[in-house]
Amino acid sequence: MPFVTLQYTAPADAALAARLASELADLVCAVLRKDPLRTSVLLRPADPAHWFIAGRRLADTGRHAFRLEVTVTDETNTRAEKQRFQREAFALLSRLFGDIHPHSNVHVIDCRAAAYGYGGISQEEHWSRTPAQPAPDRT
Repeated sequence: MPFVTLQYTAPADAALAARLASELADLVCAVLRKDPLRTSVLLRPADPAHWFIAGRRLADTGRHAFRLEVTVTDETNTRAEKQRFQREAFALLSRLFGDIHPHSNVHVIDCRAAAYGYGGISQEEHWSRTPAQPAPDRT
């Protein structure tokens, strides 16, 4: 049940927004092994005149920046999966936005199952309600 939030300084555009939402959701589902039916994406375009890096307005640099956060349930992804996601997400957004400031960042936020959920129910409770899958027959 990942929630993806992307803040970015590229101009707001409906076609770009649709592409960002689709490609980010696809990446989250492929690399972090999440269910596409439970994946949400929130896009937040930001004014580069209000984004500062090292005390300098991004608008003065002529570059774009982003902050990508993906909230997932703790212990559902390996360190290697999260590292791969960070690399691939940075590369994807660099391609889509062009000329990205190197201090743009990607966060995979692990939340405990008891503290994170949807529909008013924690992930821990969702899991406890899911019938156990039978062990594979190895005979």
